[in-house]
Amino acid sequence: MSGLRHPHLLSLRHPRGETSIVVGAGALEPGLTAPGEWLGEWLGARTLFVLTTPRVRRLHGSRLRPLLERGATAEILEVEEGEAAKRLDVAGELWDRMLEAGGKRDSRLLTFGGGSVGDLGGFVAGCFLRGIEYVQLPTTLLAQVDASLGGKTAVDRPGAKNCVGLFHHPAGVISDTELLSTLPREEIRAGLAEVVKMAALLDPDLLARVERDLDALLAGDAIALAPVVAASARAKIGVVEEDPEEADRRRLLNFGHTMGHALEAAAGFGGLRHGEAVAYGMLFALRLARDRGLAAELAPRLVRLLGRFELPPLPPSLHREELVALVGRDKKARESGLAWVLPAKLGEGVIVHDIPMAQVEAEIAPFLASPFAVK
Repeated sequence: MSGLRHPHLLSLRHPRGETSIVVGAGALEPGLTAPGEWLGEWLGARTLFVLTTPRVRRLHGSRLRPLLERGATAEILEVEEGEAAKRLDVAGELWDRMLEAGGKRDSRLLTFGGGSVGDLGGFVAGCFLRGIEYVQLPTTLLAQVDASLGGKTAVDRPGAKNCVGLFHHPAGVISDTELLSTLPREEIRAGLAEVVKMAALLDPDLLARVERDLDALLAGDAIALAPVVAASARAKIGVVEEDPEEADRRRLLNFGHTMGHALEAAAGFGGLRHGEAVAYGMLFALRLARDRGLAAELAPRLVRLLGRFELPPLPPSLHREELVALVGRDKKARESGLAWVLPAKLGEGVIVHDIPMAQVEAEIAPFLASPFAVK
């Protein structure tokens, strides 16, 4: 396959240095110059910790053997799948194990899994001995296009996602789209929702590519996915380099997340995948944009595209009062109030602070009844 030998090589500059990023079908394949020499030098003969899950280790563990041979010692740290692992007590157990294994300030950590493993691993690396270096090897589309990039790490607290964390950029990210072949269609769909989020506000050409190639993308075609992952990474890099710690413009990446996080929490972080919740969150944001006369041409286009995703129905247990309370506790809120990211038009978003909660409350009931009914 031609994509194997032509990876996309990117970099993200941030206040503490630079993150090297490799994207492509076969990017983890032994012998590829792009990650091989750099990663080998980074690992050196240091103690290496690999944070993963039993499922990912079973499916893809053989891909790590050439890397593990480069470390003086390798300690595999397994956690459970999904948000359930993103807890302070889990982080504490990992720190204890790393200390017992002789972890030092120059030890290394690899995250090998989806977004939750990356969030937890970055948080653990950022706090261990006041910070050790880590590299992300994301195995889900959502992690490859979004979660592994930008240095945001966190764990959850009851009812509040990602509310305890820090900025700690990885030294590198290697996104091998061949790893996505074992994902169920639902996980691919969830990752593509994050692609749509960025494409709608930052990259119109990427949005057109997703519309054109959606069937191949949903089927997990590694070659079709590689340029989509790379374009998504470029879009995010551009925003993060302008605003590394989410003071202003980076908040555009939260399109769909304000209501999306509330939906996730109300569903118990299990009833909806993160990307599915973000897709519904975008549909809700389109209602608020409509009320302001924004995105008149973009809204029907996004509704049509997200309709092709065949999202699972919203859980019937969701209630307006609970969602109002959860939206009010959103971690992106400032003392001045809650910020909503709304599309203004294709390729342009705005951050709005003056939407009354009464207006938000009024939109929730009709949204729950018919989320795609955005006029």
